[in-house]
Amino acid sequence: MTNTMSGRVDALRTAIDGQVLLPDDPDYDRAALIWNGAIDRSPAVVARCASAADVASALRWGQECGLEIAVRGGGHSVAGAAVIDGGLTIDLSPLTSVVVDPVARRARCGGGASLAQLDAACQEHGLAVPAGTVSHTGVAGLTLGGGFGWLSAMAGLSIDNLISAEIVLVDGRVVRASSHEYPDLFWALRGGGGNFGVVTEFEFQLHPVGPLVHLGMFFFELGRAEEAIRLGRKFFVDSPRTAGGAIACVNAPPAPFVPEEAHFAPGVALVVAGFGAADEHAAMIAPLREAGPLFELVTPMPYVALQQMLDDGAPWGVRAYEKGLYLEDLTDAAVDAIAASIRAKRSPMSQLLLFPLGGAYRDVPDEATAFGGSRSARYAAAIGGITLDPQMFDDERQWVRSTWAALRPFSAGRGSYVNMMAEFEDDQVRAAYGSKYERLALIKTVYDPRNVLRSNANIKPA
Repeated sequence: MTNTMSGRVDALRTAIDGQVLLPDDPDYDRAALIWNGAIDRSPAVVARCASAADVASALRWGQECGLEIAVRGGGHSVAGAAVIDGGLTIDLSPLTSVVVDPVARRARCGGGASLAQLDAACQEHGLAVPAGTVSHTGVAGLTLGGGFGWLSAMAGLSIDNLISAEIVLVDGRVVRASSHEYPDLFWALRGGGGNFGVVTEFEFQLHPVGPLVHLGMFFFELGRAEEAIRLGRKFFVDSPRTAGGAIACVNAPPAPFVPEEAHFAPGVALVVAGFGAADEHAAMIAPLREAGPLFELVTPMPYVALQQMLDDGAPWGVRAYEKGLYLEDLTDAAVDAIAASIRAKRSPMSQLLLFPLGGAYRDVPDEATAFGGSRSARYAAAIGGITLDPQMFDDERQWVRSTWAALRPFSAGRGSYVNMMAEFEDDQVRAAYGSKYERLALIKTVYDPRNVLRSNANIKPA
């Protein structure tokens, strides 16, 4: 690093309370670490910000130095958006505070918090916010793109439960956006990603959940894949709002409840999370038990355990490539395409997850938020090529691409879910937002006219 840049880094160290890390510093590797092991990038500087004021200082400094700027919330972006070679990473990981008001049923959550931290704090009061399905995901990235999971049928997306957000704009101002303050910005934050500023705090509406919920998981062998997917299709059409779930095309885990001969076997799991009474859940899942799965797991469990159930399938450091889309419905032709695809995958960690989209998800008018997905879609498909073996990664990436292409004819007229984009291609970002893109571009022009924040599913200024 030149003496000039070294002097500038000293200025940043003086300006912020948090750490400023260079590649030779002992804590640098941890600060620059991201979830996806397929991404290998080295930022020139990592600013670990301890406050919104730190973020404002880091944003100004990065622009003055002419550096590309990325933002790290949880570091879980499959595209590796948190790191840029030779750039500045604004790291929000110190901002993990979660403050819960159980009377108002609200929570304020720092921009560096993980879902696990948010879930744990809320569950102390028997409350929860709809969020994702892998607990080491960051709250920030998940929320700004939409955020669906087990609670979506009951309470909608994460953005549907966002009340306000503290955001640092690229000019250094710190504002709070809500339906009453900066309403255009608030609309854009709910689905438009990190294009408009750096969110340092989220305020969510909470819902009574748990502490115990009910799980039903029914695994069918690969030879019955089509039958199992159609069974899941019928089940989720009729299921109440107190049930969330997924049709999971996965390999069986080597868990104690799985027969040893079925360990790592490919197949289809119908996963049902019940948030109502135990007898209601038992009656609801009876048709799935009667279908004769290869094995099942039916048990009460803590809500936080449900939120962590898929963690082992996506550990830190794994090589991952992902694409997602929305399906208008699971037609028989779509079922056949899905079954053919899962028979073609090689890695036992790769997966195709189908999340039903009903209930509260469909209650919200499409134009109410900037969310890129169709509110009329019946399913969100998450196609993940995942492996610990570098030699398998190219094959799994191609499997994801070919599966995505095979399902496009059944899509709901929009492109990929922005949180599942492994590559931020301009045409796909535009397709994801459809007619909302033009409004988002105008808002981008107001709050980030020079496109400083572009390490994301980028919306260019109008």
